[in-house]
Amino acid sequence: MTRQTVLRILLSQAKTNGFGFRRWFQANIQPEWLGSSEALDLLCDGSRYYALVFSHSFARCFWKQDTQMSFVVPAVSYTRKDAGGQIVTVKRKAFTRRTLKANSWRYHLREMAATEDPLHYLRRFLPVNEDVANPAHASPGTSRRTSAHTS
Repeated sequence: MTRQTVLRILLSQAKTNGFGFRRWFQANIQPEWLGSSEALDLLCDGSRYYALVFSHSFARCFWKQDTQMSFVVPAVSYTRKDAGGQIVTVKRKAFTRRTLKANSWRYHLREMAATEDPLHYLRRFLPVNEDVANPAHASPGTSRRTSAHTS
């Protein structure tokens, strides 16, 4: 899937939740509006799309509170101290989250910033046919902790 295709799907989802792409583009990238296709082409040039995907206004709309969005939270294991002071290993199974909580966009921006490819991180939130056919691509294969209370 091309960068432009992924960005088009991301923008469509954010627009559904109230994101004003034209207003954002004119305020942050270029005051002259040539059309949505041209604006998307400009964002796909180099790393300009980072301005969009790391934008707080885009993130607030993309991960809007109480929005129904199915995505896989990957399996994770980590160590912690129990009530007795002993170190125990906690293993959480992968699960599907469907409703986003308040301010989850901040959590997802931090997680996305820690990955090598932000679009790869964002793809796990998109209902794409190839991801349904191949669940291994539905989660971003990271070993970072993803807890249920933050996403």
